[in-house]
Amino acid sequence: MIQAMKILQMSALDLEERVEQELEENPFLEREEESGPTSGEGDVSGVLTAAGEAGAPASEAPAPADEGEDTRLVERDRLENMLDTLELYDREYGDGTRLRPISDEAADRRLEALRNTPDSATTLAESLTESIAFLPLTELERGVATFLVHSLDERGYLRDSLEELAAAAASQLAAPISLDEIEVALFELRRLAHPGLGAGDLRECLLLQVDAAPEPDPLLRVLVSEHLPDIEANRLPHIVRATGHDMEAVKAGVEQIRHLDPAPGASFGETQADVIYPDVLIEEDEDGQFVVIIDRERTPRLRLSPSYRRLLNEHGNDPETQAWVKKRIESARWFLDAVVQRQSTLRRITEAIVRRQQLYLEEGVRGLRPLRMQDIADEIGVHISTISRAVAGKYAQTPRGVVPLKFFFTSGTVKETGGSESQAGVQQRVAEVVAGEDTSRPLSDDQISEQLQQRFGIKIARRTVTKYRKILKIPSSSQRREY
Repeated sequence: MIQAMKILQMSALDLEERVEQELEENPFLEREEESGPTSGEGDVSGVLTAAGEAGAPASEAPAPADEGEDTRLVERDRLENMLDTLELYDREYGDGTRLRPISDEAADRRLEALRNTPDSATTLAESLTESIAFLPLTELERGVATFLVHSLDERGYLRDSLEELAAAAASQLAAPISLDEIEVALFELRRLAHPGLGAGDLRECLLLQVDAAPEPDPLLRVLVSEHLPDIEANRLPHIVRATGHDMEAVKAGVEQIRHLDPAPGASFGETQADVIYPDVLIEEDEDGQFVVIIDRERTPRLRLSPSYRRLLNEHGNDPETQAWVKKRIESARWFLDAVVQRQSTLRRITEAIVRRQQLYLEEGVRGLRPLRMQDIADEIGVHISTISRAVAGKYAQTPRGVVPLKFFFTSGTVKETGGSESQAGVQQRVAEVVAGEDTSRPLSDDQISEQLQQRFGIKIARRTVTKYRKILKIPSSSQRREY
């Protein structure tokens, strides 16, 4: 049961890795496509019975005592080498002479996985250290530049003062380091990589980029050095009064500032993206019905290997062999049952979800309905914890895109008409109201709440509107205002 629960929680990629591990550890488990049909395949119960009964021979009886001294010596040597034989079966998957052959399909799948495996990400420090080698610097200057590179945070900022950096560099390099040498190293790094690299804060980072322009704009410098909080709060009239420039000039300056880079370190190195493989496919058939398909490419197809029969034929009269074979066959059977149970449970859950969320598949987020895990648990007759384990970390490929299975479980609001609206649906309505507002007089959260009730019959409090607006990353009304 513990193994079944663990496998149920695994995503498609995790299960694929677990299958490969089990194939390596258990010589009696193999992929279906790796060899042709074998008579008696899958007859596990008979093997377990034969191997489990004490003293029950699985092949020919031992040689008679009067067969001769040579025969007895051979039998003794065979029994003494039994452990070596078992290790050989473990190592070579029961063949006894070579590794189990890999089918073309399995080889293609492994090659595809290898090609799609992302390389390890290159850090900011690694990327810049490689470039420092090409700078015309002395050994000490190169050491200072390398020290500064490794002192940058992930955004490319230096959080310590130049004095602190000089002292730390001197300690690490065992040589006196002056402020001038720190500034020279910073100048070379900025010229090499980014003009804002090594800034102490956002204001300095933007100022460095403004000053690096061929013809620095004085207004931009004033805006960055004195009015960043006003820009963030969209207090443009205040900036107009303070600078004496007209609104159009201020708006143009703010737009230029938005194109500056607030995190110069983010453009170096690599960001490793997570690869998502859907565990479930939800497709529409020719009759317009939605059908559930467990991922056809990554669903493992396993079976019991016939190699156990060869082993029992050769060594089945030894109790140690019988116990070892029984243990491995039981392990293979339990693993196969757990995989089948995972696929069956996942299919039943997804089919129940599809029946209740069909409007989402047809209309999108507006059609999403409130749904609890307990509702699905009651429908298919399992505990709610089984539903939680089954959907955790898994994705479904739907006509509306790839979404987490947890996406279908959402709370909601009862509308005045008696119907219900999911949380995601209400959020989309909030976005629609904001998109249709007059930007010169944007709606407050109270007004958005009133609009939702008047237009869609959705009654929610102002604080809920504020919560959804922040989730959607919609600025406040004062920040949305256009002058």
